[in-house]
Amino acid sequence: MKIIGIIPARYASTRFPGKPLADLGGESMIERVYKQAKKSKALSKVVVATEHKLIFDHVINFGGEACMTAEHHPSGTDRCYEALTLQKENFDYAINIQGDEPFIEPGQIDLLASHLDGQTQLATLIKKIDTLDQLHSNSEVKVTFNTRNEALYFSRAIIPYLQKVAEKDWLKTYDFYKHVGMYAYRSDILKAITQLEISPLEKVESLEQLRWMENGYTITVAKTDIETMCVDTPEELEMAKIYLKHQQEQKKSIDSGKS
Repeated sequence: MKIIGIIPARYASTRFPGKPLADLGGESMIERVYKQAKKSKALSKVVVATEHKLIFDHVINFGGEACMTAEHHPSGTDRCYEALTLQKENFDYAINIQGDEPFIEPGQIDLLASHLDGQTQLATLIKKIDTLDQLHSNSEVKVTFNTRNEALYFSRAIIPYLQKVAEKDWLKTYDFYKHVGMYAYRSDILKAITQLEISPLEKVESLEQLRWMENGYTITVAKTDIETMCVDTPEELEMAKIYLKHQQEQKKSIDSGKS
């Protein structure tokens, strides 16, 4: 399979304007994401898709590949499709890599890619929920799936509801999963889903993947054990800086132990 990794990077973020260019330990957030994606063994190409020339120029300056896309796209999926149409090569699949996850592991991309066999329409990652705080958070999207690892439903609510179990024992009784927002699209399916009207379930849950499911498309889920860190606000950027510093100190400690 020939797979392209596309990183949507929008300058005009409501909660954090200019977020892709934010400095994180001497490198921009988008540069960190790009470099991590380039380490993936499964991707034939990685490109940043942006609506802003500052981001485009920045990516080119650090040696990356980028393309200019329209300003009006309602989602990263739509931006990914335009970016795919701008490529001179043909790709079997496109993987949408979140531009605000600077610590993304290349292995997560490779894991998702391992489920792309030409028959898979859409695929995404999920992770087991470890805490009750995660389970109750409306920002953590929960997912249920069938025995073929195909998503049955995504929700901001807790799914499933354990009717005869005390809430404090839910995580001991059942394995709940949350959605990790990296998508793989077969190229023809990506074109098709961007033509769909907003669906009732998508509207009430504010989750675009429900539109695809309501229209009969199948989403394969792949389980990852790796926790991700999404940076949506300036406050979360400060948390990311602390995490990066901790990572760097750990590496120094390991390296000094080897010498």
